[in-house]
Amino acid sequence: MTGSHEQDTTPNAQDAATTHGIVVGVDGSEQSVSAAKWAAREAELRGLPLTLVTAYTMPVFAASALEAGYGVPDDTLIRDGAMQVLQGVVNQLGRLEVPLVHRVEMGDAAGVLVDYSANANLLVAGTRGRGGFFGRLLGSVASALPAHAKCPVVIVPKGEHASRAAAGVPVIVGVDGSEQGRIAALAAALEAEVRQSPLRVVIAMPPISGAVAWLPATVDEQSLVGEMRERLEAGIEWLKSEFPSLEITSDIVDGVPVDVMVNESKTARLTVVGTRGHGGFAGALLGSTSQGVISHAHGPVMVVPYLKDSRLAHRASFGPTFS
Repeated sequence: MTGSHEQDTTPNAQDAATTHGIVVGVDGSEQSVSAAKWAAREAELRGLPLTLVTAYTMPVFAASALEAGYGVPDDTLIRDGAMQVLQGVVNQLGRLEVPLVHRVEMGDAAGVLVDYSANANLLVAGTRGRGGFFGRLLGSVASALPAHAKCPVVIVPKGEHASRAAAGVPVIVGVDGSEQGRIAALAAALEAEVRQSPLRVVIAMPPISGAVAWLPATVDEQSLVGEMRERLEAGIEWLKSEFPSLEITSDIVDGVPVDVMVNESKTARLTVVGTRGHGGFAGALLGSTSQGVISHAHGPVMVVPYLKDSRLAHRASFGPTFS
């Protein structure tokens, strides 16, 4: 990436040379400050470096002047302004117990953060931010990142949500029987384990009569739900085999997937979904639904990209799977 300015604010940042750790995009808005505070707690919880990134683009008038041959514009003032904003966020975080690095990059915010995600454990952003010369660091970026990031992305709405760290507050994951859903479930189980929280696994099931009119009239809704529950329970046994000390519960909830997961987010320490799933009677729980959940959730949402995982091969030995 070009136009980078980096400052290490801790004496013990040797790990930052090999990984960006928890990366958070900031632009000085209240939403980005909330995201930075959430990311700082996450970094300390995991013992990982925290990297704050802000990005800016050259104003249109400067680019036009360059094209017209009026000389190369000096971006020093813009960069200095971006650094001041970034430093303001750093000051609000206070002293941390993990390495803290902050960087200013010139370029499209979404592209910059996607680049960082290739060497990050987690990417964090607010639901929306400010306009101006920082471009679209937040807001539309919140919808762009999950589709392109190389690591899990957490979108944090306004507010710090510190109360969600209370004992017993669950991590909640939405699944639909797809492999992407299983990857999301594995990620959610790890998040719950790290936080010493219970895990709640949810399948959203719209009413059969209206949502899946293409099913044959002979389909017995009660039998269909029973079969789904059997497969869900088999999946839970698989998860427990991978996370034996984790408290895991599950439920099939009637309703449109977006509405179900948004409602679940009211009581979740973290709500987890995948980037895509399969269709069918379980609805479009993943994919487009993740965007709806991000837009309306009451707390932080983690969107997990599809990643190869050898543990997926063990699932079939625990009972029937969705097909």
